[in-house]
Amino acid sequence: MMFEKPPYGISDKIINLIADISALLPTISPHVSMRLRKDRNIRSVYSSLAIENNTLSLEQVTDVINGRRVVGSPTEILEVKNAFAAYSQIEGFNPYSIKDFLQAHRLMMGELMDSAGTFRTAGVGVYDGDRLVHAAPRAELVHGHMKNLLGWAESAEVHPLIKSSVVHYEIEFIHPFMDGNGRIGRLWQTAILSKWDSLFLSLPVETVIFERQSDYYAALGMSDRAGNSTAFIEFMLTAIADVLALQDKHQDKHEDKHQVDLSDVQLAVLQALEYKSLSRKEIFAVIGMSSDSRSFKRNMEPLLTAGLMEMTLPDKPSSRLQKYRLTAKGKVVLGGGRV
Repeated sequence: MMFEKPPYGISDKIINLIADISALLPTISPHVSMRLRKDRNIRSVYSSLAIENNTLSLEQVTDVINGRRVVGSPTEILEVKNAFAAYSQIEGFNPYSIKDFLQAHRLMMGELMDSAGTFRTAGVGVYDGDRLVHAAPRAELVHGHMKNLLGWAESAEVHPLIKSSVVHYEIEFIHPFMDGNGRIGRLWQTAILSKWDSLFLSLPVETVIFERQSDYYAALGMSDRAGNSTAFIEFMLTAIADVLALQDKHQDKHEDKHQVDLSDVQLAVLQALEYKSLSRKEIFAVIGMSSDSRSFKRNMEPLLTAGLMEMTLPDKPSSRLQKYRLTAKGKVVLGGGRV
């Protein structure tokens, strides 16, 4: 089946941004832990909802997601819970499936609107105050438009960076739902990108969109007036390139900060403390060395100074009950990861 290509052009700026992004991606650590994904989801939820005028702070959003009590609007709290549920299932979505697209909206807007997970059956428009800035296609055309859009995206041999941005824009243009179109459009771009490179599961692109909210809406407006999504593609690829550059800079800073040269003996000391606290005598017994003061000064004191291990009784350094344990930094270094 042939699907109609949405209108867009490929500018020199788009080509250069794709080159920049492609060069940056390999420099970012491919390790995407569940902790990093959760942190990314929290930041994405906060930013995406803040664009929609949710007033909860990042700290409050974090507390809601972690099950703590938050004083705030019940509706805004529900928005956070719903959005986090949707972002947490990104890996399971087929971004070219109408069924999954509707399910994602159902998760995002459940109990916030009666028609969550179903295409709209009435006309909608986007207003700036009393001024109509965008009249969405008629309701009876929505299903056909979305079927064509996702069908084109699945079959087209187009770079995922362009494809995901086109789909994001077209979702905003079609406005397939009575509410929640902005947040579902941002989610769905991430869904497409994460199938291309799993690194996008830990990159909160939505934070840059939120920081440049006026530019985001300006790019949507420019594309509406031009009748194609080129300006919006340029905006989104700029945002992606910038968040990657920030991640790369942040990663380099942490690598410099946490790079520690360890001797084999010092590494063995840290390994001995991996699961439990031990006395000085017990540590050296584990690694098969004498626990004399020279060995302590050479092998353990540098680890204490570097903050990789600590005393369990810091106020009583000479106590016969003194033991040593790994610090958070020590666990990171031992695990080969980053704080």
